[in-house]
Amino acid sequence: MSKQINSLNLILVTGRTILQGTKIEEKLSKHYEEYVAVARLNPKDMAKLGVKSRDTVKVMGPGGEVVVKAQVGAEVPEGIIFIPMGPWAECVVEPRTDSTGMPGFKSIPVKVMKTDEPVTPLSKIYGYDGQPLPNLGTSLEVEAKGEVKRFTDVVCPFCGCLCDNLIINVYGNRIVKVVNACPLSLSKFMGIYESRILEPRIKVNGEFVKVPLEKAIEKAAEILVNAKYPVLYGWSSTSIETIRLGLELAEIVGGVFDQTATFCHGPTALGFHEIGMPKSTLGQIKNRADVIVYWGSNVTEAHPMHPTRYSFTSIGRFRKGRKDRKLIVIDVRKTGAARNADMFIQVEPGKDFELLVALRLLVQGKELEAPVIAGVPREKVVELADTLMSARFGVMFVGVGLTMSGAKEKNFEELFRLLHDLNTISKWVIIPMRGHFNVTGADLVMIWTTGYPYAVDFSRKYPRYQPGITSTADIFLRGEADALLNIASDPLAHFPKKVVENMMKVPIITIDPKWSLTAAFSKVVIPSAFVGIECPGTAYRMDEVPIRLKKIVDPPPGVLCDEEIVRMLLEKVKEKLGVKK
Repeated sequence: MSKQINSLNLILVTGRTILQGTKIEEKLSKHYEEYVAVARLNPKDMAKLGVKSRDTVKVMGPGGEVVVKAQVGAEVPEGIIFIPMGPWAECVVEPRTDSTGMPGFKSIPVKVMKTDEPVTPLSKIYGYDGQPLPNLGTSLEVEAKGEVKRFTDVVCPFCGCLCDNLIINVYGNRIVKVVNACPLSLSKFMGIYESRILEPRIKVNGEFVKVPLEKAIEKAAEILVNAKYPVLYGWSSTSIETIRLGLELAEIVGGVFDQTATFCHGPTALGFHEIGMPKSTLGQIKNRADVIVYWGSNVTEAHPMHPTRYSFTSIGRFRKGRKDRKLIVIDVRKTGAARNADMFIQVEPGKDFELLVALRLLVQGKELEAPVIAGVPREKVVELADTLMSARFGVMFVGVGLTMSGAKEKNFEELFRLLHDLNTISKWVIIPMRGHFNVTGADLVMIWTTGYPYAVDFSRKYPRYQPGITSTADIFLRGEADALLNIASDPLAHFPKKVVENMMKVPIITIDPKWSLTAAFSKVVIPSAFVGIECPGTAYRMDEVPIRLKKIVDPPPGVLCDEEIVRMLLEKVKEKLGVKK
């Protein structure tokens, strides 16, 4: 029996879960707290602390401290604590980005102790002294009557998979049935009626006041024009047509244009700059790949349909499903995909770079002397290298497990070098597992327009790019920005608390379909329609294939698409600055 102690020094790992994903747009709901304000611990660590499931624990890290409920995590190795990504995890993570733009969300040393304190409420996290946060989201009543329509080949606007095989039944103007959807997709389509913003609002003397759209646009333009260094952030859950207008707006106001890749696959882009990235389409992988690797990606919870549509259980032209492929999972904990893998490599948190270097040595025909590399026995590393070299067509699906911890961009530089070595004897490609449905599109539009994928600074009237200086987390951590335009995202819920504290000091403009934590602290709130559900648009799949999104139902009366709103804002800013249209 383990001896009970007062506290434990553990390694914090944050990440997505499927329950967190289903409520990601309803952060002020009680369900969200139940799914996200939790910590999964190894049973042995729980015994050492004298903690049972549903007891509360205090977690203290470089960003601060927070109290969450403990859960038994059978998949969590001893010495690790897992907290889903969200406001509670952001209280303790590392806010510094090490010149990458990416704060430390994984492999963070923390102290954990049992406590009798209740779960930290959102109001306390955001400095509301126990007062409830303003929740002006409205449940939209749409009567199911009239003509029944059936839409086929509908694209799901949730994650970077952009699955295009959905069948949706619409009764009148209400979605009543979704076929071929994963839980995340289902929550997106069926949840569009909850927490909606239906009228523009401006905060006056600390209270939200309903105003006409024109007045909200006027106020938003005034904030941007008067700001000396505004940040325009989000963009990954809207259309590329909107993103193009947003870039023009950022250039005119001399601000920073940044998107969610800044703390997603930003380090991937930095590695790509140095080495290059061998790519292919998901169709090629479905048809040809015989060795599939998921590295640092919890695919079953973050991208549930990915395995059956594009990966190890899909049936392609030359590969006939699971028995025709080898599946390798490399991660710090045994995720759902790992339980079905031919080979699971449990790497020590933050030590992926060591494993990558060892694999390169083996592929180059050299030998390993160390008996254990990155927590993995040498024999297992040799077996992994042999499997990679034996592939006829291999693919690395890489997740934020590589971008958010350890060497960050250096992980990807070494990974791309490994793929270069493997491609001298075989065929290997890589695809980053992208989260938001159009984060790849945001990357591409920025590259076409400026030459840079994220964190682009127009303050000198030409595009500059220096992650760690021009990236959103770093700008706000230094307290340099004086305004924030937030579109189709919720940065207050996902950036480290020390970054958020400075965000809350500046006027925020939010353009979003739903009420959010960021909207609650905004100066101007403008409702928008859901791209891919209530208005059409174009997005890019994680393999850089453009996909056209359909309009399925009409938006609420008076609610416009992002593209129309940003165009109106751009025109108003031009008018105020005297710029010719």
